[in-house]
Amino acid sequence: MRRRFALTAILFAAAASIGYAADEISVANAPPVVVQTDPRAGTTDVDPALREIRVTFSKPMQQGGWSWLQISPASFPNLAGQPSFQADQRTAVLPVALEPGKTYLILLNDPPSENFRDQGGRKALRYVLAFSTAAGRAVPR
Repeated sequence: MRRRFALTAILFAAAASIGYAADEISVANAPPVVVQTDPRAGTTDVDPALREIRVTFSKPMQQGGWSWLQISPASFPNLAGQPSFQADQRTAVLPVALEPGKTYLILLNDPPSENFRDQGGRKALRYVLAFSTAAGRAVPR
């Protein structure tokens, strides 16, 4: 019973934090969220030869709008092309040139830059992608 109460309290708090009454929220009107990243968040041995960072959202997104943001220039990857979306309209792709033995921190949709939006115009929730590359020479794939 305590567990159910705690989960209910969390759901009410989440609904309130995004401006919905608990009985109004649904998957259709909820803001998009990151559901998968490549590399996976928290990974500490990413191949420095990786050429694309991919972030998949919970729903189809508006094409051409993105907010890949840096916490600092030292922790943001070198860009190797223009951002894009895959045909699924849910996966954003950032071409990069990674360095070996380095930690990267990438912000997505950090206010006021909130250009990742679903097709209904709802802003994706803020997300921080953190990962480190393995030591050693990068070999292009």
